[in-house]
Amino acid sequence: MSSVKIDLYGDWIETVREIFRGSGFPFEPGTPDTVIGQTYYRQSADTDEEASRLSEENESRLRGMHSTILEHLDAVIIPDIRARTGYEGDEFEFKWVYQQGEHIVETFSKYRIPLE
Repeated sequence: MSSVKIDLYGDWIETVREIFRGSGFPFEPGTPDTVIGQTYYRQSADTDEEASRLSEENESRLRGMHSTILEHLDAVIIPDIRARTGYEGDEFEFKWVYQQGEHIVETFSKYRIPLE
């Protein structure tokens, strides 16, 4: 039986936290994820309402990808990981990352799914 760790939206939130920390405007500990997402999108949105909508759409998109990975893990994703990387383990950790574009990376095998 496989062990799977995945929280794509949480990974995105942590990346946004790091961006703001690095720019000298860190979020206070305990800041809700919704506030972090809206603050991120407020940097480019014209209104608070647009920032809120963009944040909600992004959360929905990442949670949808999370569900899709879990739904297709055994039948499609694990066989593809094994075929492409040779990884034979039963531990899988999927992370959302931004490295020259959005990707989901499985950290044990280095399997990468580009999102753009």
